[in-house]
Amino acid sequence: MKYSESPSIEVEIRIAASPEQVWSWLIDVDLPSRFSTEFQGGYWLDDAEPGLGARFRGRNLHPYAGEWETTSTVVGFEPARLFAWAVEDVRNPAGAWRFELIPDGDGTVLRQRGQMGPGPSNLTDIIAKMPDQEEQLVEMRLGEFRTNMLATVEGIKALAEAGPRPEAAGAA
Repeated sequence: MKYSESPSIEVEIRIAASPEQVWSWLIDVDLPSRFSTEFQGGYWLDDAEPGLGARFRGRNLHPYAGEWETTSTVVGFEPARLFAWAVEDVRNPAGAWRFELIPDGDGTVLRQRGQMGPGPSNLTDIIAKMPDQEEQLVEMRLGEFRTNMLATVEGIKALAEAGPRPEAAGAA
């Protein structure tokens, strides 16, 4: 698969908690840093509250790409249902991410999706140096996404099933 095809990956997990309980964890943009080996943390910019158009900054670390920060903009926001953001340029993002909450009986299915590109990213810089290895690089990167995404949804599951988030307003 080529980067220009905007490859994506999706994972999901069932959680024994309501969509509202899971939601309170999702909108904490720093939370995935507890579980991911790459994402090092994030915070809302301009004292923003989570919502459509709000921006946040994220810090990342990768053994080959080094350290970098990105600014993301919320492009999908439906409480207890959808939280989505574009990385860097909203019209031509370096990546696009989303969490979806699907009611499932007395619980919730949490689905996370990550997409590369179509805009430039650290990976496009690496591909430019090794164009003959593009498909292997993309496949490797999708595997890294999958590993960290699974760790994140499993971590959210454990937190949500342990009970309501203390002071749900602290989810910013």
